[in-house]
Amino acid sequence: MNTVDIIAEILKREGIEVLSCFPTTPIIESAAKAGIRPIICRQERVGVGIADGYSRITNGNPLGVFAMQYGPGAENAYSGIATAYSDSTPLLLLPMGHPTDRQRVYPLYNAMDSFTTVNKQIEQVTSSDSTDDVFRRAFAALRTGRGGPVTVELPINIASHEVSEESFHWPSNLKPTLSQGNPADVQAAARALCSAKYPVIHAGQGVLYAGATNELVELSELLGAPVMTTLLGKSAFPEVHPLSLGTGSGVMPGPVYHFMRRSDIIFGIGCSFTKHGMSMNLPEGKTLIHSSNDPRDINKDYEIEYPIVGDAKLVLRQMIEACTDIVGPKGNVSAREEMYNQNAKEIKSEYDGWVSQWQSKLNDRMRPINPYAVISGFMQAVPPSEAIVTHDSGSPRDQITPFYKSNGPRTYIGWGKSHGLGTGLGLIIGAKIADPSKVCVNFMGDAAFGMVGLDFETAVRSSVPIITVVLNNSTMAVETTQMADSHQLYRTRDLGGNYADMATAMGGYAERIEDPNDIVGAFQRARAKTEEGTAVLLEFITSAETDYSIKRPF
Repeated sequence: MNTVDIIAEILKREGIEVLSCFPTTPIIESAAKAGIRPIICRQERVGVGIADGYSRITNGNPLGVFAMQYGPGAENAYSGIATAYSDSTPLLLLPMGHPTDRQRVYPLYNAMDSFTTVNKQIEQVTSSDSTDDVFRRAFAALRTGRGGPVTVELPINIASHEVSEESFHWPSNLKPTLSQGNPADVQAAARALCSAKYPVIHAGQGVLYAGATNELVELSELLGAPVMTTLLGKSAFPEVHPLSLGTGSGVMPGPVYHFMRRSDIIFGIGCSFTKHGMSMNLPEGKTLIHSSNDPRDINKDYEIEYPIVGDAKLVLRQMIEACTDIVGPKGNVSAREEMYNQNAKEIKSEYDGWVSQWQSKLNDRMRPINPYAVISGFMQAVPPSEAIVTHDSGSPRDQITPFYKSNGPRTYIGWGKSHGLGTGLGLIIGAKIADPSKVCVNFMGDAAFGMVGLDFETAVRSSVPIITVVLNNSTMAVETTQMADSHQLYRTRDLGGNYADMATAMGGYAERIEDPNDIVGAFQRARAKTEEGTAVLLEFITSAETDYSIKRPF
């Protein structure tokens, strides 16, 4: 066996079934012979996105993997890796490296150096006999603590070196190590949470990776405490639940704003409390409980009175037990039931009042189509429990996130701490590969399609039946104010194209929809086509909508 065969064998033993990739790398051939399916992308950035989306849906088990050539392949992949790093996605990257005698020779691009700032850990196979040791460290890093990309570079001259069978060993018990919170910290936090008059639970994607949705629901119902999720954590708590506030990000629905503003204590679980344009700032003057599996998050951007370091599932179980001791049989159960009912009633009232202000847009039947009407029609056509939904950057993200109610873990891919235009397409292809039973839909603008749209052909060619929704307003609406003068002088915001025709030319099924009365029907037809195994693009001719829900009030 040579080195790349050993790598393929390791991937196989780790349950890897799909390899997102772009030539030239000999790993593709070895993986294929080992029974691992290669998915050849059009552009490396999208290929990383495919692996990223796959890992998000599987919670990293099995992992998404992307392989690429050295030099230009690694260069093109960088922006996708940056997104995965910013969103803490566990992801294995396998770039080839320059021959060992050409390492760090100017001006050759060196991925080991360049990737340092966007990787959790970087390894290099320096000899064929060390391959198993290198990958053991890589997989240990991928399965321990906070997620993130891990790179293993293979110099091209080492790829073909023979490896003796006696020297190859792969552990059978390479398992993640999880930690509970310090019991004293949990007890202190539980006492504070149970004594709060207006508690809010702030749940992040750590709940998803820990598989802790049931525990989150149990704690919420035990305390009658409302729950909001971060953008990355959207779907960690079922948004159809009476105690769901929705998602807080750069924009938010009415219940999130109302309850966060009024809250006296906020319990952050599986989140980083990072101040960022795609994150909701926390209102001032609140008592904060913060639980993360990464100690670097604690007291990073906010003063934390009750810190807990530990796995979200284990910490939630600890909190349930501690809170039960306080409010359970020995406490005033009826008071907690009253809080549940009162909060559920108030959430519904706030939601109804907020959404009523948007009905004219959600039900708009004017031409060009209002993008909010597209979102509303989609929600009517496809039950949230049967879908995986994601979005692109900018308007599609801010328009869909407040209104769409996910229902079930990983039925939504929220992303955005590094929000490169075009990211959603790769994510949804990877999601569909990971869970073929779901209707997988990506909402993107015409600008985003212009960056990555050729990889729609990857979905067609690879028989990955996704639905790509292009909201075509023929302009860059977000930049209306910032580019007013340049647009007046040189039409700098104008875009153009018939994207349905492009999708048809690439072998998919496509429709161009201009009639708002056909929105629901278009989605129903699209779903039917995906069930036949065909990738679909729906191009909606939309208005340049610039109104958004409550935007960064804190």
